[in-house]
Amino acid sequence: MSTSEPAASRPPEDRATPDRLLHARTGTDVSPEDLVLASGKDLTPHTIEWAKRKLAAEGPAALEKLLP
Repeated sequence: MSTSEPAASRPPEDRATPDRLLHARTGTDVSPEDLVLASGKDLTPHTIEWAKRKLAAEGPAALEKLLP
């Protein structure tokens, strides 16, 4: 017996992810850690300080600028 899913139940490889799943909601709490991770950087004291400054200057919209 095969453990793989039948081809009909798998999503197609070229199916795009809906925008509502890609973007954060502006106005929600955004932590410096969220911003660092969204930028693709490692969590270090230096990058967390960078994120704090960026959030202070741009607010939660800073996260939107980093996301696709």
